[in-house]
Amino acid sequence: MNTRNDGRAWNELRQVEIVRGAAKFAEGSCRISMGDTVVLVTATVEERVPPWMKGQGTGWVTAEYGMLPRSGKDRNQRDTLRPNGRNMEIQRLIGRSLRSAFDLAAIGERTITLDCDVLQADGGTRTASITAACIALRDAISWMKSRRMLSRDPMREMIAAVSVGIVGGQELLDLNYEEDARAAVDMNLVMTDSLRYVEVQGTAEAEPFEEEKFARLIGLGKLGLKQLFQIQRDALES
Repeated sequence: MNTRNDGRAWNELRQVEIVRGAAKFAEGSCRISMGDTVVLVTATVEERVPPWMKGQGTGWVTAEYGMLPRSGKDRNQRDTLRPNGRNMEIQRLIGRSLRSAFDLAAIGERTITLDCDVLQADGGTRTASITAACIALRDAISWMKSRRMLSRDPMREMIAAVSVGIVGGQELLDLNYEEDARAAVDMNLVMTDSLRYVEVQGTAEAEPFEEEKFARLIGLGKLGLKQLFQIQRDALES
């Protein structure tokens, strides 16, 4: 496979655009586009913590994730009537990914909620959500600093995520929906900007895969993540 259905090389990210301040009233917000996948993330700061954390002098960072009914080719049901298992799994991934590089004690007994809403889905919505949520969280922290709510910076590192996979025998970076649907191996990689691992989610959809292929996919994911961290830095400096 020399080129892909969208014209990219096997080791090429989709075009990435990050827009900060995309939601007027949120303490932090970010809209990310990765190819035809578009996610809006807002960060809300509240003077409360979950009941089980009260009195401990520490805060909480959590996430919620959802897809608009026509974010994809077919209309999906809103999950107002019953919990959506996939959405719950993804929002837990987003929350624990951001907490991995966050000093919860530094924000006191406050909660920062990251709402990740998929406006358009063409694969990689969970990884795009994590990358954008980190920017929204960074801006929420800046908002808190401007109001003298913090004595130290709680964010130790930046976090980003990307997908890799094997389609038609070829390792690919940043799968779109059509590639993800045909992937023999599908993997999501979450890392810090010092290239330390946060989470690796890898599944063989058909045949089990060898350690050598696993290592190549990790290397390919790191290549993409280095680019995403630079895009994050550029967005925060703009």
